[in-house]
Amino acid sequence: PSADLLLVGDAPGEEEDRCGEPFVGPAGQLLDRMIAALGLSRERVYITNVLKCRPPQNRQPQPEEVASCQGYLAAQIDQVKPTMIVALGRTAACWFTGQETSLANMRGQDHIWRGIPVVATYHPAFLLGQPQFKAACWHDLQRVIETLGLAPPGPRG
Repeated sequence: PSADLLLVGDAPGEEEDRCGEPFVGPAGQLLDRMIAALGLSRERVYITNVLKCRPPQNRQPQPEEVASCQGYLAAQIDQVKPTMIVALGRTAACWFTGQETSLANMRGQDHIWRGIPVVATYHPAFLLGQPQFKAACWHDLQRVIETLGLAPPGPRG
C-alpha cells in the first residue's frame, strides 16, 4: 500500500478490536468527516495505530506496549512511504516526536520523523467528548492541506 497521508492513532478501541480495522466506530466516523474536510477520500490515506491491540479497559497505552509495537509501525510506514504523517492523540505524537509531554505542547510545532513532516493533533475519540477542541484540530489540519498542496476545501457545514 502507498498513500501521501498517513494517519496514526493511539490504539484500537472496542469496535476496532472487534472488526480488526482501525477507526470503524464513532471516532472513525468523525475521522472520515475530517478526511473529507481535507478534500480527500479514505482510500487516499493510510490509517493505522501505534498499538495493534486494545489495552485493557481502553486505558492509555503503557510504554512497554508501545515499545513492543514500534517495529511493526515503522515497517508499515516504510511500506506506505507517506509524504506526511498526522499523529492523532498523545501516544502517537510522543512516538513520532520522542517527547514525553502533553499533546498541547506538541501541537503547532514542526516535527520530522525520518524526513517525513509530522503534525500532532487531537484524536477523534477525544474530540467526540470534548467538541470545543474541534476548531483547534481543524487549524492543525490546515497544515496538512498546505504541506500536501491540496486545494483548500469549501466552507465547512
